[in-house]
Amino acid sequence: MNRPKRVFTRGELAVLVFTLTYTAGFSAWFLSIRNYEFIWYILTMAALILLIGWTREAARFPVPLLWALSLWGLAHTAGGGVPVGDGVLYGLVLVPLAGSGELVLLKYDQVIHAYGFGVTAWLLWHLLTVHFPQMRGTRSVYFYPALGAMGLGSVNEMIEFTAVLAFAETGVGGYYNTALDLVFNALGAVLAMLVTAAIERRRD
Repeated sequence: MNRPKRVFTRGELAVLVFTLTYTAGFSAWFLSIRNYEFIWYILTMAALILLIGWTREAARFPVPLLWALSLWGLAHTAGGGVPVGDGVLYGLVLVPLAGSGELVLLKYDQVIHAYGFGVTAWLLWHLLTVHFPQMRGTRSVYFYPALGAMGLGSVNEMIEFTAVLAFAETGVGGYYNTALDLVFNALGAVLAMLVTAAIERRRD
């Protein structure tokens, strides 16, 4: 006997409508300014949205996690689409902590990398605890999501490298930018797991 499909909850529908609205809006904007690099990223996002929708029943994603993922997508598309000075939001220095050029800290780009791959670590932790509940209370349940998020961060850099090869002009940056992206991916992933571990200890 086939199990009936789980309908979308109001919370899930709200996240879906919000995500599709800003995705459609930024897609139209990128096409109007002929920013084909970010159309490539929009297509990547669309694939991820479909993947989450396809696996939602088995994964049982909590709505706050879905909102965190959606806000990451919004921050990413805004980073490439919102003009700031002579560039875009991704190049904005939020707090001039140190360095210059590609080594400057702290940029919007770096914050979004830390946030995004912190959310990724949270997602991987959730999947581990749903499918392997016996791992709760172990160090591995935090260690592996952090490492997995760093690995997916490397995949993200490969996607950006593909954009560099495919398009004449991109805002990806050079070697130092890539290295800093990986560093902030790792910082976000580790911080997310430290926070998750602290919350789990309080619940216990």
